[in-house]
Amino acid sequence: MTEFERQFREVKELLEFKDYNKVIKRIIDFTLDTEDIVQYQKTNTFLNWHDSNESNEVEKTQKLSDLLTELHTILTKKECHEHQTIISVQNLQKVYNSSFGLGPINLDIKTGEIIGLVGENGNGKTTLLRSICGELHPSSGTIKYNFKYDDLYDLRSKLVYIPQRTDTWRGSMYENLEFTASCYGFLPEENNLVVDLVITRLGLRKFRNHSWNNLSSGYKMRFELARMLLRKPKILLIDEPLANLDILAQQTVLDDFRNIANSAFRPIAIVLSSQQLYEVEKTSNQVVFLKRGAQKNLLDENEANKNCIIEFESSLNLSDLKQLFSPIDIVSLVQNGGTYIATFPENISINDFMKIVVNHSIPMNYMRNISNSTRRFFVN
Repeated sequence: MTEFERQFREVKELLEFKDYNKVIKRIIDFTLDTEDIVQYQKTNTFLNWHDSNESNEVEKTQKLSDLLTELHTILTKKECHEHQTIISVQNLQKVYNSSFGLGPINLDIKTGEIIGLVGENGNGKTTLLRSICGELHPSSGTIKYNFKYDDLYDLRSKLVYIPQRTDTWRGSMYENLEFTASCYGFLPEENNLVVDLVITRLGLRKFRNHSWNNLSSGYKMRFELARMLLRKPKILLIDEPLANLDILAQQTVLDDFRNIANSAFRPIAIVLSSQQLYEVEKTSNQVVFLKRGAQKNLLDENEANKNCIIEFESSLNLSDLKQLFSPIDIVSLVQNGGTYIATFPENISINDFMKIVVNHSIPMNYMRNISNSTRRFFVN
């Protein structure tokens, strides 16, 4: 089964369960994959109909099913894009002064993958993103770009960096996106069609005529993402995209990132920095933890870590908890902020931990297995 067939089946199942919002997003993705102006027109015709007929589920289901069938016919004739390493970072170091330096960093970035950069503030995440996109020149090491580009301008067009704080822009959001599309190769007859698809895909349709001052910081980030996607990048480098979003919006944006990155025909790489450890870990193919500029890759560290590490909250004190968990050979128990971090030997599992909790009726407000999480690197 090809990657497209797998994705197509997922969307068919979403339609069966009437998850219309996700189905429409994925249909827009498939429509953009066709690179066919006729298909752009058909999907936009549906979107215009949907604006005033959203509650008509019977007709909506039929129209979506018809669109999916037509898109399947077109896209099964196209060849899926194989994922490949597009950027290789080798022994990269960036030294500012004697008190801080980034690296050495070794990292392969592949199309279709999301790499999460995590770590406390001031540990090099933004420096690494700016180095990869060419804004900063490394003190040593190399960054190899494994794709064709004509000059530095063309390279920077393919390496899109979205900072946490974006620049102010003038006019309406829609006018800005029209201008971007015209600058990056979209023909006049397809400009508005593509812009309409992209703003709908990113939840911006009802804000199309808003100005910079009338958008929240979360929607400004979505606008920047829409603008950058119109540039047809090889890689997106995004600094703290979840910083100003509530938990539901974070999950929606990360789900969008996953689908955008993993297009069967136009896959791109996404590298994002974030403080939201758990959400990023669930979405990313690879997680890189930076501490005082030094690199730890979660996959490598997971292979090295043999302990079972549990984070939890309880009203019991430290000495009582140590005594209760002593039958399963607790290695250490420390307080970290408002939580406890318990470390056990590799032969102990979360189930063994839970048996002690249940058998001794230990009050438990929160619990998480962080054995394979970057959360354990933050423990004091």
